[in-house]
Amino acid sequence: MDIFQSLLYGIVEGITEFLPISSTGHLILLSKFLRNNGEFLKSFEIIIQLGAIMAVIFLYWKKLIQNWILLKKIIVAFIPTAILGLVFYSFVKKYLLSNSLVVVFSLFLGGIAIILFEKLYKEQANALENLDNMTYTQAISIGFIQSIAMIPGVSRSASTIIGGLLAGLSKKAIVEFSFLLAVPTMIAASGLDIIKNYSIFMREDILVLSVGFLTSFFVAILAIKFLLNYIQKNSFISFGIYRIVIAIIFFFLVI
Repeated sequence: MDIFQSLLYGIVEGITEFLPISSTGHLILLSKFLRNNGEFLKSFEIIIQLGAIMAVIFLYWKKLIQNWILLKKIIVAFIPTAILGLVFYSFVKKYLLSNSLVVVFSLFLGGIAIILFEKLYKEQANALENLDNMTYTQAISIGFIQSIAMIPGVSRSASTIIGGLLAGLSKKAIVEFSFLLAVPTMIAASGLDIIKNYSIFMREDILVLSVGFLTSFFVAILAIKFLLNYIQKNSFISFGIYRIVIAIIFFFLVI
């Protein structure tokens, strides 16, 4: 992998990590398109996601440090993903992360699900706006639904947002909680991968990883601000349509 490709991966990761369109799915399909493969690539895709997560810490560090009540609920919501992630880590990395067909179908079906959900769901007038008032039951239920995103192409953001809306949170509240919940989730995923695969990284890989990491960080800051502004006046239907279109395109071009 060269510097240009690392930059491209970082841009794609930064844009897609927090939008409900699956960053992992896009990275896998991009790798297929560029004909990149191997164990280093799988770890690279996971680690540059940490760059996007650092964007959340950069933007929300005060809320994460000062609000102990919210922090406890983030930890509770993270527990299901942590347990299921440890159990299924090897299976997901070996069989799913390299399967473009799984990604394409997940993107396609997820797009349909988002459109149907937006058509059928009506936010209640008493939807929870303040994350401090979220119950631990709501938090852990969101965490379980987030776990579905271990399947590449599903989208951690999409599953978390839909789970939160079903749990009674407002759209703005669950989008912000989705950002915050990504912090322990992706730090754990990246940390686990580094521990298990640190031996495959060579000195010459540091520059490639750094470029992808930093690019995803800066692009993710812009993506977070975009999504927060977008949801004020728009639904998620356009993301559902995009998922369906990109799945069809990649089905014919890549698979």
